[in-house]
Amino acid sequence: MSDRNTGLEDDEEAGAVIRTVQRQLKLWRESAGLTQAEFGAAIGYGEEQVSSVERGRRIPRPEYLDRADEVLSAGGRIAALKEDLAEVRYPKKVRDLKKLEADAVELCAYNNSVIHGLLQIPEYTQAIFDARRPQFAEEEVDQQVAARLARQSILDPPSGARVFSFVQCESTLRRPIGGRMVMRQQLGRLLKVSQWRNVDLQILPLDREENSGTDGSFRLLKLKDGATVAFSEAPLSSRVMTDPKETTVLDIRYGVIRAQALSPRESLAFIEKVLGETKT
Repeated sequence: MSDRNTGLEDDEEAGAVIRTVQRQLKLWRESAGLTQAEFGAAIGYGEEQVSSVERGRRIPRPEYLDRADEVLSAGGRIAALKEDLAEVRYPKKVRDLKKLEADAVELCAYNNSVIHGLLQIPEYTQAIFDARRPQFAEEEVDQQVAARLARQSILDPPSGARVFSFVQCESTLRRPIGGRMVMRQQLGRLLKVSQWRNVDLQILPLDREENSGTDGSFRLLKLKDGATVAFSEAPLSSRVMTDPKETTVLDIRYGVIRAQALSPRESLAFIEKVLGETKT
């Protein structure tokens, strides 16, 4: 079993939660009269892992807290800490994005390199992070995959609370990330989501003479208060924009890209065609 480094120096919110949890765990262990080595042996962890958790260097996994609760006869009080750690387990930028997405009434996204994160299946997401160079550590890959998939809760199952519009460049359907079997499952996921009433999914074919999205992927979040937040994605960094002068430019660009793409109905047939080609 492994936990991830917390990175508390860059995240005060997470740091405060984790410090509270580490103090509670240490107090419960000491009250039971157990050394770190004895406690680790009882719950199936090494002494070094227990020490790292109690020093706040690692975030304990849910199963760690469950075993600690059982061994220390805490009556559910330690296991309840899982709720406090559920959100701070993910990087701050992911938590911030998730909060914005939860507050949005409309989400629009254009992608020309990979399938949008909200539409990805776990195997596809795993393959993306496994392919990163320089490589992520195994713990970091697990963290990044879990964080991305956790954001999908706003989309699945579908509800009328918000509207989604996705435009995917055809190249993202044909790039076999994770291998042919994974891509077949991923295309199947797109077919399913594209039929939900609150989702418009469009494909921008490669044979289009005009493509206003060649500058790269971006997304727009239209919030309940009427404000718009834009994200422009690039290697090593993603730029967040709130200035209406900038968000309006991307809003206009997205409208043009949607007009250049196939209609949602045509796009559904196009995805089915590509899926059929992967089976031959």
